[in-house]
Amino acid sequence: MSILLYDLAGADPALRFSPYCWRARLALAHKGLPTQTLPWRFTEGERIAFSGSEKVPVIVDDGRAVADSWAIAVYLEHTRADRPSLFSGAGGMAHARFINAWADSVMNPAIARLILHDIWTVLDPGDQEYFRASREARFGMRLEQVQQDREARREDFRRSLSPLRAVLAAQPWFGGDAPSYADYILFSGFQWARCASRFALLAEDDPIAEWRGRMLGLFDGLAAAAAVA
Repeated sequence: MSILLYDLAGADPALRFSPYCWRARLALAHKGLPTQTLPWRFTEGERIAFSGSEKVPVIVDDGRAVADSWAIAVYLEHTRADRPSLFSGAGGMAHARFINAWADSVMNPAIARLILHDIWTVLDPGDQEYFRASREARFGMRLEQVQQDREARREDFRRSLSPLRAVLAAQPWFGGDAPSYADYILFSGFQWARCASRFALLAEDDPIAEWRGRMLGLFDGLAAAAAVA
């Protein structure tokens, strides 16, 4: 039986861009679990009310609902212990927990400031009013202003990623010799931008771009085949 994944979609139901949903999709693929994704939009909260969450990702596994990308990863690790590990032990989980917090509080907000209005343009019209009101309240300015002068600010963003380059200089994946959930966390932020915006975050010769290219090819090109704006 396939696991159901409620996955944020744009106006085009094939456009799936949420970084948190991508974390869940890649965790499911890592475990080799058959998955059926269901498009969900911001204004469809009643469809996932059964989970106790107002946001996706939400999975349903044999009738059990689990919400939040980190909770989903931990759940899959514990309930599918016979399948490839997402963390390779308690130390790997602790490492991934830090990466998760850093991506949520530093990297993804920085990406948002470069693509926020682009995201609004790909949303279903029914979602656009909610997204504009909620994000403008969060950032304290209009969406257009958040993105203003982003070409000039892009270099600051690229410099902020220097710790990632330092890790990739020593090992091929953030998980070490093979990809782990830490890779999926970080990659999902870049996949968010790749799917929802045409603004290039990385230079072509950036080692992070080379790693991202290898990530796109995992699981028979799951991420590479994703629809883009």
